[in-house]
Amino acid sequence: MIKQYTYKEITIEEIFARTEEKNDIAHVVSQIIAEVRQKGDEALREYSQRFDGAALEVMEVTSEEMQSAYDDCDRGFISILEEAAEHIRGYHQNQKRTDMVYTPRKGVILGQKITPLDRVGLYVPGGTANYPSTVLMNAIPAKIAGVKEVIMVSPAKGGKMNADVLAAAKIAGVDRIFKVGGAQAIAALAYGTETIPRVDKIVGPGNAFVAEAKKQVFGKVSIDMIAGPSEILVIADGKSDAAVVAADMLSQAEHDTMASAVLVTDSQELAQRVSQCLEQQIPLLPRREIARKSIDDNGKIIIAENIQEAIKIANEIAPEHLELCVDNPFDYLADIRHAGSIFLGRNAPEALGDYFAGTNHTLPTGGTARFASPLSVDDFIKKSSFTYYTKDALGKEADKINVFAQREGLFAHGKSATIRTEMEGKE
Repeated sequence: MIKQYTYKEITIEEIFARTEEKNDIAHVVSQIIAEVRQKGDEALREYSQRFDGAALEVMEVTSEEMQSAYDDCDRGFISILEEAAEHIRGYHQNQKRTDMVYTPRKGVILGQKITPLDRVGLYVPGGTANYPSTVLMNAIPAKIAGVKEVIMVSPAKGGKMNADVLAAAKIAGVDRIFKVGGAQAIAALAYGTETIPRVDKIVGPGNAFVAEAKKQVFGKVSIDMIAGPSEILVIADGKSDAAVVAADMLSQAEHDTMASAVLVTDSQELAQRVSQCLEQQIPLLPRREIARKSIDDNGKIIIAENIQEAIKIANEIAPEHLELCVDNPFDYLADIRHAGSIFLGRNAPEALGDYFAGTNHTLPTGGTARFASPLSVDDFIKKSSFTYYTKDALGKEADKINVFAQREGLFAHGKSATIRTEMEGKE
């Protein structure tokens, strides 16, 4: 049964607190990474045999395999994948940056140059479920950004990859795919092996071992984020449909037992109805054991004084997904400061963002929406600044640069500017 609180009865830290088993994941992952660095493909084959039951003579998926998966995939689902991809492209196309040139003073040109990353690695989980949506959400923004090569890795149980995932990879424009998963796949992307090329950035979700591996290789490569368990916070007023709110909460609770579903409402009556609807709906779910434990351990209903207080609570929590189930939701949008993705009104379930609307579903978790953003085209570019001065322009500022440098005790810095004007004076 989901627990109920008033705002004063619970701390922000308690709302998304998780209970997890203590184990030495970091040590295990560091050993896996070290072995992949030392033994390369040999280590990848050993781990694939051990964890996935896959004896991989050839790790890379051929173009024929990808085409065959696409051809064998249900035509109706292919149509849905292609339409979803179109929506995702349309949204992310609007995020593209362009070079900037700025001429603040005579003889001075400043600017910013946008350069796509050369090669990106995409991790796609393949454990308790298959995620073609993850392929679309990560590969499409990379391609829009202009990344030259997108490398996908995913575990292949028994040596065979999921057809839906391969079909999504073809639609998204993934360049190469390898049948490798787990921390060993992250190590291969970060350091390279005989078969898998080293990448510049690794994106995509995974289990605790994958997340830890991404953390350990950060610095050697860039990463998107360290994503935690799924979260949803629903703000709903008394006019909301309790069955709908309960269904939205369960959309995240079914992810895994560590997922968190929170309702914040100004209606005690709605709180009671939602609690009852959760009990009615959970037994009907195929993943009911997972949802049951998630709701019992991490689910919460918080009673607020009004919707403004509910928004205050949401801003303190900074949830991954935030639903605002009220009339005139745009009246409140400016007040929402911290959320990964915001779903406005009574007809915008979080599942829209997971699959079809076009916004990205790779989102900051664990309160990191206070400072982090959803995956976007920006994650696949880098920015270089550039500076140009004429001789006259430098002459006007060289002495000031010298004074500034000397105040910091860096005399050679200053000299590098003044030597040019001194030389000019001697000519």
